[in-house]
Amino acid sequence: MTGTESQSALASVRYIVDDVQAAIDFYTTHLGFTVLTAHPPAFADVVRGPLRLLLSGPPSSGARATPPDLAGSGRNRIHLVVDDLDAERDRLHKAGVPLRTEIVSGPGGRQLLLADPAGNLVELFTPAPGR
Repeated sequence: MTGTESQSALASVRYIVDDVQAAIDFYTTHLGFTVLTAHPPAFADVVRGPLRLLLSGPPSSGARATPPDLAGSGRNRIHLVVDDLDAERDRLHKAGVPLRTEIVSGPGGRQLLLADPAGNLVELFTPAPGR
């Protein structure tokens, strides 16, 4: 399988970040991603399972293509399933990662939001039993 074929098997999401190296460090240290390519300060891509996260810094073409009126962050977020949400919360808290919410429970499961160094949201989620 070529590099392009293997990347097409992944779901790719682009996050615009202020500091590519800080984003690489955050996702690899705290959330179990591995680096595919890294070209700070412009770009890196990291992967976890079938998710390829494109980290685009200010000099990247991906960041420059964003219209100015849409440059702010939205309510979108990547969704990562974890086995033990309480343990993840405790681990991240001990590591000094600022959490954006407390754990919220709903009919589908429990979730917790945190933000990467650029303010992009990440949702950690544990499904309700039987889901």
